[in-house]
Amino acid sequence: MKRPIIGVGFLLMILLLTACSSSKGYEGDFSYDIKEFEFTNQNGETVSKEDLEGDFWVADFIFTNCTSACPPMTNNMARLQTMVEEAGLEDQVRFVSFSIDPEHDSPEVLKDYANKFQADFTNWDFLTGYEPQTIKEFALKSFKAPVEKLPLKDAPEGQPDYDFMHSSRMYIITPEGKAIKGYIGTDINNMEPLFEDLKGYIN
Repeated sequence: MKRPIIGVGFLLMILLLTACSSSKGYEGDFSYDIKEFEFTNQNGETVSKEDLEGDFWVADFIFTNCTSACPPMTNNMARLQTMVEEAGLEDQVRFVSFSIDPEHDSPEVLKDYANKFQADFTNWDFLTGYEPQTIKEFALKSFKAPVEKLPLKDAPEGQPDYDFMHSSRMYIITPEGKAIKGYIGTDINNMEPLFEDLKGYIN
């Protein structure tokens, strides 16, 4: 009569060990759950959170009319992408740039912008295709990163009459969809530490 009890107990122990091993934890500076999303990339393709599961990814927030933080951030992300490719890790790392100006940044506009930085679209998606309020709420809830559109009264001729307050960080997200570290993306000196952290997590 005791054998079934022992068998059930053994089975429960195996299930518990399996559950523990399948939820690997990564030590970082914080742990933010990325909310579900389904957006459109520079090629007009749908990209969702589910599509990114199983890979590490690096994310940032940009808009193509930006003349301050975004160009150096995108340039540094391109440098980071090259470092990842040279290390042979391109199949394990994705890059995602969320536009915070979807009313202007269509897939075509994002693709033109990305090409200026020689972005490799194999594992880098520039996302749009949502309402401004959607990305505002997504950035805040997923990354604790506020986004605010600011009107400009004296914009130079030919320039947009608005700017954005937004995060200039690049974030590491785990294969389970948790943001765990952030780096100031405008500083090229942060790309090496970011890359080393990525390698450490992967290995």
